[in-house]
Order: sequence, then C-alpha cells, then structure tokens
Amino acid sequence: MTTVTSRVRPRESEIVAAARIHLESQGYRVWVNPDGRDYFDLVARKGRDVGLVEAKVAGTREVLAQALRRRAWGDWVAVVLATERAAWHLADRTDKTRAAPIGVWWARRGTGVTVVRAARPWRRGESDDPFGPLRARFHRLLDALEAGELPTSASWDGVVREVRRASGGRGFREWRLDEPVAGSARGP
Repeated sequence: MTTVTSRVRPRESEIVAAARIHLESQGYRVWVNPDGRDYFDLVARKGRDVGLVEAKVAGTREVLAQALRRRAWGDWVAVVLATERAAWHLADRTDKTRAAPIGVWWARRGTGVTVVRAARPWRRGESDDPFGPLRARFHRLLDALEAGELPTSASWDGVVREVRRASGGRGFREWRLDEPVAGSARGP
C-alpha cells in the first residue's frame, strides 16, 4: 500500500510563530498582532532597534506592499513566507529596487526560519529620514508599553492613521514596487 502525503502549507499563524521564536532567540522582545486589527503582524524590539515582520502564506506582491507601507514605523522590515521558493523569488525580484532593504525569510514548519536576505535599515542617517517623527512616536508607544504605562490591550490603530504622504510628494501607491533605485544597474 502506498501512502500519499499532501503538501499542506502552514497557516499564517504558524509562520508568525516561527518568526517570533526566531527573533526571541536573538534577544528581541516581540509583540504578535499587537494592534488586534492585523495591521502589524509582528513588532520586535531590542534596545532602540525596532523591526516589523509581515507574514503571508501566499501573495508575495501583497506582503511586499504591506512591508513597504510599514517602513514608517520600523528601523527595518522583513517578510516571512511559507515556502523557500517564494522567498528566493521575492528576494531576486526585488534586488536593486526600492524594496531591497526588506528582509526576506521563509518559515519551515516546526523547524524555524531561514533568512534569505537580511533586513537593512531604511535610512543612512537622521537627515534622510522622512518618517522620523512617526518612528519617534512609535518608539514612545513601545517605551510606554514596556514601562507598564499602557495596558497590553491598548489599541495601536492611532499610530497608523498618521501616514499619508510622508515622502512629501508621491503617495505610496504612486511608487512602483519594481522601480529601480537611482543609479542602479537596472535603471533606465
């Protein structure tokens, strides 16, 4: 008798759990779905370093767009996907684009996370940080949570309402995800 095993993708909650364990093993304090509205899948903090992780079982374009929108609050952003193939494809597709700082990970069911591309900071210094005030406000929220000044059930949705056109010009939807970074080899 032949046994047939089906390839069942993990649920999003399973890959979020794998990312949480991965970050906690690196010394991060982690909040999973802290806003209760599924805006932030995972927020991680170690010292003053704040990272955001977005998870998807399928839909790499959607998770990439989410990660780009979340960059206003985190020092770095990563996406964690359910398959190695999807992670490598996303990393290759976004290399040398504006999305290149986004970390790309894949979660292996029950065995952890593999980092395909490490997340990089969005800014080089304070002078080139269009999201500085928002990020500072987010840091204050995390400070208050860690100090016990806010209940863990506090709504985080006020944080996300503030971002409109932080670029000062083009709105988020006006940036193409595959748009090359100025001066890159892929540029026109």
